[in-house]
Amino acid sequence: MQNNIATAADKKSVGFTKQDLTWSLSMFGTAVGAGVLFLPIRAGLEGFWPLILIAALVGPMTYLSHRALARFVLSSDNKKGDLADVVVEHFGKNAGVLISFLYFFAIYPIVLIYGNAITTTVDSFMVNQLGMESLPRWILSGILVGAMMSVMIMGQKLMLRATEMLVYPLVAILLGMSLYLVPQWSFEAMSFDKMPSIGNMLMVVYLTIPMLIFSFNHSPAVSTMAQAQRDAHGDNAVAKSDLILKNASFMLLGFVMLFVFSCVLALSPEQLAEAKEQNLSILSYLANVSDQPIIAYMGPLVAFLAIFSSFFGHYLGAKEGLAGIVRKGAPQVIEATGEKNFDKALVAFFFFTTWGVAVINPSVLGMIESLGAPFIAAILFLMPMYAIKKVPAMKKYDGKLSNIFVAVMGVVAISSIVNGLI
Repeated sequence: MQNNIATAADKKSVGFTKQDLTWSLSMFGTAVGAGVLFLPIRAGLEGFWPLILIAALVGPMTYLSHRALARFVLSSDNKKGDLADVVVEHFGKNAGVLISFLYFFAIYPIVLIYGNAITTTVDSFMVNQLGMESLPRWILSGILVGAMMSVMIMGQKLMLRATEMLVYPLVAILLGMSLYLVPQWSFEAMSFDKMPSIGNMLMVVYLTIPMLIFSFNHSPAVSTMAQAQRDAHGDNAVAKSDLILKNASFMLLGFVMLFVFSCVLALSPEQLAEAKEQNLSILSYLANVSDQPIIAYMGPLVAFLAIFSSFFGHYLGAKEGLAGIVRKGAPQVIEATGEKNFDKALVAFFFFTTWGVAVINPSVLGMIESLGAPFIAAILFLMPMYAIKKVPAMKKYDGKLSNIFVAVMGVVAISSIVNGLI
């Protein structure tokens, strides 16, 4: 009986407003970053057919997992509590510290990935499109990482304004690039007549799921969005956040998968393998192999906008996460240094570590699959499902088939990482 009980707030019909659209676009901007630019490489390496199954899975994966996380945040009695506060309320202080660590390590590698990816993108553009000599990587990466972080240092309002300004052209250009590539689709290269075995196709999907989770992840913005809906709509916050996340998921599914299909059909599996070997995003690779000026110049621009817009939210989340860990685990450090010096130390930590990784230039795909995705899967897919079973305020969501689907996808994501490491 309890499983079928829904609150009036959950049942109440809500309309989609301009403010809701702004939030959905914010979710979109948080998700569209380096992952989307590398997703066609991972998803298309084995040809066209696995993409069909991937496209069928990623929509429900994205919406149901983020919906569960938002509902978890809204289950708190603390109207101003963030994700870590909600975990402490429901599971205790030790669990709160653990989730703070997991949350930090889910976001921090993404910051490192963006520093590396933007350096490679700009270097490739300078050499291949502008005909310039490469700057020493340590100089170029230092300038670019410093430029991205300087926007954050100047203030959160400037960051939000910059993100809002970037999202709209990013949506338009991403759609434009996807459609522009349509005449270049090569159906022969994708071997439509050669259907892979079920086993091989499932293995490709299995290994791609971590990349999907990373590429469609907008969890860093979910807590803030859910709290804003509670402030604005009270008991109707769950229905509102569900609606915002559903529309964000539809937008991501439509725009991103069109982009993925368009890129994969415009290139051969051999070219995708070459892009992976060169550690380039798909648009930077397209710019280098295309003789069309619009692709040569717009491709790197889209990559730059995508990385820049997504960097802000992830850097802010990682910084707040690390600060929370220190405040919970070693408050005496902050007392000894003072708040201002502590903040400067955090900025220095993120700058030098992001700069260092950009200089080293590890594989972006490897970093995503081995560092980013497993922590995201633990927080986004598994923790809310555990809460549904254990937290009284979440019990009304128990007994749904969607819960099993989300939990299975989370376990699959983590197990594929372990399989890859072995």
